[in-house]
Amino acid sequence: MRRPSRLVLETQRHLKWRSLDHLEAVTMVLCGLCLAGFSTSVFLDVLTRTLAAPWLWLQEVTSTFFVYGIFIGAAAATRRNDHLYLSAITETMSGMPRLAIETFNRLVVLAVALCMVWFGYINFRQGFGSFRMPSMTPIASLYAAIPISGVLIALFTVEQLVNGWRHGFESAEPAHEEIHIL
Repeated sequence: MRRPSRLVLETQRHLKWRSLDHLEAVTMVLCGLCLAGFSTSVFLDVLTRTLAAPWLWLQEVTSTFFVYGIFIGAAAATRRNDHLYLSAITETMSGMPRLAIETFNRLVVLAVALCMVWFGYINFRQGFGSFRMPSMTPIASLYAAIPISGVLIALFTVEQLVNGWRHGFESAEPAHEEIHIL
């Protein structure tokens, strides 16, 4: 089967379903677009303010790219196992203790993701009563990133749990190779 993109990491393949590789690639592209949009809008904001002709709407654009970049980035990091978790401890373990700690870690991430979905959706619904200035766009447009991210994080966490239980959490690749200097 062909890889959907070079953006999809092959590391820890035993914890991933190939059917979600395209979703990982999409989240990585969206992260890149958000980073480029954020950087460009900050540059233009500084430039227009320096020229004494500020574009006030740029702050809304900047905050939108920032918020979506953070939350979509969190989902991408979950799929790629690049997020912060107790990997240093679990990499030294094997067998049942590792299974228990890895499961606990991912259940905590899953609980947080489900809270993001539930409370993010509540925030999203209530966000139609508040508006961003100067565009008067409902603030719900920002809050939408929270439950979307929560759904993706939950999906990727369930993927890792199921595959970890089936194939083990231990990777075939070496954890960290030592570097020997003369």
